[in-house]
Amino acid sequence: MKKLILSLLAAGTLLSACNQSAKTAKTVDSSATQPAEAGASAASAGSMTVKQTNAPVMTFDKSSYDFGKITRGDKVTYDFKFTNTGKSPLIITNAVASCGCTTPNWPKTPVIPGQSGQITVVFNSTGKVGLQDKMVTITANTNPAQTVVHLVGEVLEKK
Repeated sequence: MKKLILSLLAAGTLLSACNQSAKTAKTVDSSATQPAEAGASAASAGSMTVKQTNAPVMTFDKSSYDFGKITRGDKVTYDFKFTNTGKSPLIITNAVASCGCTTPNWPKTPVIPGQSGQITVVFNSTGKVGLQDKMVTITANTNPAQTVVHLVGEVLEKK
């Protein structure tokens, strides 16, 4: 009987956690289409949203980079270059890699329309072997709010 109660309690906890993250995602998505506060300062621009038609657009030169074949332990660095082709300043609030072996570095200041920027991604292949597809999810004040870029290739054993 105790096992049944504990199982139900665990299932309820998992379901409520999943439901909470879905509510959070809806909140973030719906806020992206709200108009910006008039007179908002550049310091608070990270929390500022704009109308969908005036939203910044992050246009990448390449959204995927194939680094080919490397030996385990090598590091690969690639700059994902982008341009703000939208009508308002582009503000990147976060960039998260799919693995701790991959580190993104992004511009912390707004990228005005027409300007370019880059997100530098470093992949450390220590402890990795085989085909790799490392994703970096970029969160910005664009619509949709998240964009994904890929670093792909193959890591070979040391000889």
